[in-house]
Amino acid sequence: MTTERQLVWFRTDLRCEDNTAFHHASKRGPVIAVICWTPAQWRAHGHGDNKLDFWHRGVKALAEQLDSLNIPLRIIEADTFDTLPARLLELSETLNCQALHFNDEYGINEVRRDRSVSEQFHDHQREVHRYTDQVAFAPGTLLTGDGRYYSVFTPFYKSWLKNIGADQLQQLEMPDAQSALSDVSSDALPEFDTSRAVINADDWPAGEEAAQTRLERFLQKRAHHYDEGRDFPAMEATSGLSAWLALGMISWRQCVNAAAARNGGHLGDGDSNLQSWISEIVWREFYQHVLVGFPRVNCHQPFQEHTKAMVWRNSEEDFQRWCEGNTGYPLVDAAMRQLITTGWMHNRLRMVTAMFLSKHLLIDWRRGEAFFLEHLVDGELGANNGGWQWAASTGTDASPYFRIFNPTTQSRRFDPEGTFIAEFVPELASVDVKKRHDPDASLRQQTGYPVAMVDHRAARQRALDAFKALS
Repeated sequence: MTTERQLVWFRTDLRCEDNTAFHHASKRGPVIAVICWTPAQWRAHGHGDNKLDFWHRGVKALAEQLDSLNIPLRIIEADTFDTLPARLLELSETLNCQALHFNDEYGINEVRRDRSVSEQFHDHQREVHRYTDQVAFAPGTLLTGDGRYYSVFTPFYKSWLKNIGADQLQQLEMPDAQSALSDVSSDALPEFDTSRAVINADDWPAGEEAAQTRLERFLQKRAHHYDEGRDFPAMEATSGLSAWLALGMISWRQCVNAAAARNGGHLGDGDSNLQSWISEIVWREFYQHVLVGFPRVNCHQPFQEHTKAMVWRNSEEDFQRWCEGNTGYPLVDAAMRQLITTGWMHNRLRMVTAMFLSKHLLIDWRRGEAFFLEHLVDGELGANNGGWQWAASTGTDASPYFRIFNPTTQSRRFDPEGTFIAEFVPELASVDVKKRHDPDASLRQQTGYPVAMVDHRAARQRALDAFKALS
């Protein structure tokens, strides 16, 4: 270890344990941490109050953890990414930090930001150390036989399993407390107006300790029934870790290794429930590779370029009814109301509601993608864009255009007792269970529940005709 100070830039990796950049920086010298608070930039990227509230509380939890290690946390407040290279360089010079360390991110704006930061530091003879942390394989290192990025998940997943090894899976311990730096103090965290956020802090406790608790609870109680329960929104069958993963309060390695430990060390076989959950972690990585390999998806463009010619309907009234959960399809409405009142939506229902907007209503998937990102506490570009393009049949590994979920069939199959519907569509809570999925005209009139916006068969045919016109 040298005596030279190291500056560690925390971004969407709000944890001290198993943090690659933080670990390696601490091996080189005394550490000072920095957070760049850029809410205007995040809002320009589409993130809303729920995620920003969770991020703000995550930074508070990180600050407390760093304080216990005698590591000061400095805050750079900026409107946009543009000023960060100069501000970070100035901070490193002021604090006499000889090197900057950070874990790579893969959105196109983040890539450009990090390139500018690296260039600025190198121009001033200061070191930059970048690390692969959010994914097992840096984008560009896991390619098809002909040297291309994967555009289908299954072969990517097989290649991931084939190439994963001890190096990628190694977890890094939290550094020991360092000697206090008497001349550097932590900055106060910026105030953040949480009044528009709907997430409950008790339900969404921020920080790595909360993430570890949730992971342990999932693996102990629900993981071994994951396959049979994960599609049923009334059941607590999923890990519920997506928000903590999105902001790096827990690492993918911690999740995969903990699951493998309960699966006899296996990743791609063994207990099918644990195998399925691990594959969901790999899906997240797949979408990060897609962001880099096919940069157009960062820029509001479809992965399947021929679908640019799709003629979408422009009905503001229909879009608003979908947003508000007043489509007249109980499962769709329950899902949308779950989103706008809790800041989260069950994964099966993300598919159902996305397909309803893009195919039943034939409204541009990008409008739905933006609405989700604005409200989701776990919203992130890669997974959100990938999911929406899958549902709209415009993306990688996309659902065939003729696959169009029947919302009523989905309701009867995955919410058979109408329990989830009753929770989020209270006007149907007293309706007979069998009738909750598709109440007749009399029940709709009695309860005030709206008539269905579209007929499934007619809407399905309209969508088929629109997609066929592209070929």
